[in-house]
Amino acid sequence: MAMEDSMEDRLIPGISLAATPSGTGCLECLSGDGPGWWLHLRRCAQCGHIGCCDSSPSQHASAHSRTAGHPVMKSFEPREDWFYEQTTKKFFRGPRLPDPQSRPPEQPSPSPADKVPADWREHLHR
Repeated sequence: MAMEDSMEDRLIPGISLAATPSGTGCLECLSGDGPGWWLHLRRCAQCGHIGCCDSSPSQHASAHSRTAGHPVMKSFEPREDWFYEQTTKKFFRGPRLPDPQSRPPEQPSPSPADKVPADWREHLHR
């Protein structure tokens, strides 16, 4: 069901103060797209989609940004609160989004543990 943006949601283009995270792991990796594991997680600031970072094998967060036209993402890692704007390639501080703010601290990185290969470092994008 589509919700209309409130006035507050429209104050910063690409950021919705109402969008909750889609989960605690990369949506596509957990659905079987790609090798199924990630290094770090990113959250779409507009819709809450959780995807894997650009160092991860599948780079689902950036793919989501391109295909959905949602240019702003936020780190979904514990103790990180930066935002990144894909079109300008700039980092910035932004508003607090709905909880949770990150993956669970006890969730390892890389993750999920049963999918991460022993040579995982060899599969990262640099």
